[in-house]
Amino acid sequence: MTQVMRGYNVKVHYTGKLEDGTVFDSSAGSEPLSFAVGSGQVIVGFDEAVMGMEVGESKLVHIPVEKAYGVRNEELVMQVPIEQVPPDLNPEIGLRLEMGGVNGEIMRVVVTDITASHITLDANPPLAGKELTFAIELVECALP
Repeated sequence: MTQVMRGYNVKVHYTGKLEDGTVFDSSAGSEPLSFAVGSGQVIVGFDEAVMGMEVGESKLVHIPVEKAYGVRNEELVMQVPIEQVPPDLNPEIGLRLEMGGVNGEIMRVVVTDITASHITLDANPPLAGKELTFAIELVECALP
């Protein structure tokens, strides 16, 4: 059987859980996730987990923060004066937005707090600072 190597195209079914057992994502009931191993399409720890697997193989892997979405960066939490919020926005806690960064890049943020004077936006990935566990089943593996 063929073992997954860097550059191979794979399809996997997976279920991702947080440390407390909460499922944060799963391919159950849908198409398997398809990606090229080592291409940066998935987090480093997930890429490393599929290396060496064979079609039909399943495994449970623990991915530390450093190989998942990294540590939370408090510099990515911003307080914006309420008067700078577009009048048609109607912000709510949990609202996901896109905004322009300092260098013209698009930043994805989530509203985490609203007061009379400001709103707080967090540009950290939602899973930053979290250790993750994935149940992975390799369903397809093809040469590049």
